[in-house]
Amino acid sequence: MINRHLLFLILFLCFFLGKSNELYAREVASFNDGWTFKKGPFQKDPILFSTSFDARWTEVKIPHTWNAIDMQDDKNNYYTGEAYYRKEYTPDISLNGKRIFLRFQGVGSVAEVYVNNAYAGNHRGGYSAFAIEITKLLKYGQSNQILVKVNNTPRPDVVPVNNTLFPVYGGIYRPIEIIVTNPINITVTDYASPGIYISQKNVTAKSADVNVKIKVENKQKQSENLRISTTIYETNGKIKAQQQTPVEVLPQGRQTFEQNFVVKKPHLWQGLEDPYLYKVVVQILSDEQVIDEVVQPLGVRHFELKAEDGMYLNGKKVPMYGVCRHQDWWRMGSALTDREHETDLSIIKEIGATTIRLAHYQQAEYMYAKSDSLGFMVWAEIPFVNRVSTEEANNAKQQLTELIRQNYNHPSIYIWGLHNEVYTPYDYTLALTAELNDLAKSEDPYRYTVSVSGYSKVDQASNLNADVQGINHYFGWYGGKISDIEKWVTGMEKDFPGYKIMFSEYGAEANIHQQEEVVGEVGRYFSQFYPETFATKFHEIQWGVISRHPYLLSSYIWNTFDFATPATAQGGVRARNMKGLVTFDRKIKKDPFYWYKANWSKEPVLYLTQRRATERENQMTPVTIYCNVGVPRLYVNGTELKNYKIGETPVHYIFEDVQLINGENIVEAKIEHKGEILEDRITWNYSPDNKRDWSKPVEKTKEHIGL
Repeated sequence: MINRHLLFLILFLCFFLGKSNELYAREVASFNDGWTFKKGPFQKDPILFSTSFDARWTEVKIPHTWNAIDMQDDKNNYYTGEAYYRKEYTPDISLNGKRIFLRFQGVGSVAEVYVNNAYAGNHRGGYSAFAIEITKLLKYGQSNQILVKVNNTPRPDVVPVNNTLFPVYGGIYRPIEIIVTNPINITVTDYASPGIYISQKNVTAKSADVNVKIKVENKQKQSENLRISTTIYETNGKIKAQQQTPVEVLPQGRQTFEQNFVVKKPHLWQGLEDPYLYKVVVQILSDEQVIDEVVQPLGVRHFELKAEDGMYLNGKKVPMYGVCRHQDWWRMGSALTDREHETDLSIIKEIGATTIRLAHYQQAEYMYAKSDSLGFMVWAEIPFVNRVSTEEANNAKQQLTELIRQNYNHPSIYIWGLHNEVYTPYDYTLALTAELNDLAKSEDPYRYTVSVSGYSKVDQASNLNADVQGINHYFGWYGGKISDIEKWVTGMEKDFPGYKIMFSEYGAEANIHQQEEVVGEVGRYFSQFYPETFATKFHEIQWGVISRHPYLLSSYIWNTFDFATPATAQGGVRARNMKGLVTFDRKIKKDPFYWYKANWSKEPVLYLTQRRATERENQMTPVTIYCNVGVPRLYVNGTELKNYKIGETPVHYIFEDVQLINGENIVEAKIEHKGEILEDRITWNYSPDNKRDWSKPVEKTKEHIGL
């Protein structure tokens, strides 16, 4: 006979645990561990022929890509095709009666999910998240086989349609989550969105109108009378606003409920200056028990782009110092952790950027969330880029819907990108762009839209259907001279007044192992010679012009970091675009990085350029210093030189006709700032015999490959 006290304890624990399970109804956990991997090509599909599973599988941890090496090397022999991921999962018997979902943050690029060899769902697109319910396919209390078939072969019906501009890395390269909810829940499968959408209007320092839309599903057999509770919290945990709404949730269809708030005296989200975030907690209550809960950020703000003027955030004009960011890393591809994303954001913050174009695809959720808390203004876009197949319309619309719904609540995002440099056939592209713009406006009427042309002219037909026109152009790199940008901007100011124009890409390749002393205004794109010094001059001139022309509402440097391009072989390194301000491995910041840091950042900067052009062949040479805290002092071999001129901006100091001595020359810059001495020092070696031909290939070291 069981002891009465033991029986009481068992009953108490059952009651307590049952209540606890309801109180913490939604469980979200990592599903990244315990996977094995096998790469094709396969003679027989492992799903249809189970014997194919008998071959050796490799243990991997998600995030994972099979292209981390081969899409970045110089062999041009990378694998695109099928691969499989497999995992055993045993759901506890107590989960029977719950709803269970797998949410993938990113799989490159087409995925099919199977549970116990039964088809669960698929997704097309390598950059947006997707969620699949697996509730009815699981055996509770038993081992279940989760199988994910992945394929990154380029195809005409999934954007991007090729690997020309950047690699589509294969694999489950972003995290996976398992989500467990009650039968009545805030929807998980509305394009993998949070299921709630926070909109704001009439934002001032006095008040803001905030609307919260909640999508709810009921998988029970009967309707339920419940309450939806939404609370807006300050950062200190104090309640700013709260509302409860009684609702009847029907067992048919997905239902939408709305709550409206007037937030008095809101603490505004003011970008980098003050990125204040409220926390919005939406709960479904049955009696007094929480049966589901979702938490989202709220940054109360209002963006306004004024033509020929600039960006106004909450009525205050703010600078738009912009950089673009590709997500891949050297020898990691796109399979990144939060640490790599954090590193990239810290470098972008260091340079003094205020806005980021996360190009050319939807990027990791961590990037948008951290941009919220850091205060960056973000341009988010889909990978409709470079080439038109005429078969991608449905997928482009799908990915745009996913981009917007998944990221709707991020206050950092001010604009949705519809396409980048897509042209013929023009009638098709023009019509599709108009449809994408209408879709974006239907999904989100509160943000701007932008489309991007690679032509320098404003009246490109496929680029006139969005609110803002982005123009990518590389004066002096792909044609013409660096200084041609001045004539271009002044021409637009005269011929297209009132247009909202952004300089969405500009830049030049920079191989840190290639240098030259005397730099012209014409780059050598179709060569193997991409000297860093040319890129330095390029950015000096072009930012000088951009900074004087508010007609360009924003400008975005292409790119913050070097990145992989499997189809190219210029500049002495295969499969590499070296327009980055920082090397692919994030170890070396090139001279142009410090040019922008001196112009943009509030941190003190003192920097000598041409520090890698060490072997000098000209005895008379200029010395350039970037300094944003006053006039620097220059010493060459211990002698102070005082004659300088101001270059393209007030931080640009050029000391001309500096005479070097044979052998080693010590070049030093100094300045006193707030009681401290800032110093920078480089060494140049001069000899009349230093006639090295930098255009010839250099020996590839490990450092070189990772640049």
